[in-house]
Amino acid sequence: QVQVMESGGGLVQPGGSLRLSCAASGMIYRINAMAWYRQAPGKERELVAAITSGTNTNYADSVKGRFTISRDNAGNMVYLQMGGLKFEDTAVYYCNADIWDRLSKRDTYWGQGTQDTVSS
Repeated sequence: QVQVMESGGGLVQPGGSLRLSCAASGMIYRINAMAWYRQAPGKERELVAAITSGTNTNYADSVKGRFTISRDNAGNMVYLQMGGLKFEDTAVYYCNADIWDRLSKRDTYWGQGTQDTVSS
């Protein structure tokens, strides 16, 4: 089995920073793209940032210049460094990973989500 789990969410004031971490574990053969999504109350889940197995990244326009996605391939980790946080960044943030397992099955895995709240 494969699991994906986020950590690092919390409460922060506007303009502050948070760093999210996501760890993939289990019978992993290879991880392709990894990404962060978020879902605010009453809104659909949206892509925040994604990173390929190399170094290619892409970001939602709303977070460009403020958020940075990175990954540690050896540790099966992906990170989201968030800065200049705004009220509208408040959401549940989800980690997403495209993974080949050791039984030659490819699937997309989601974490359980971590709440990030920007409030004064």
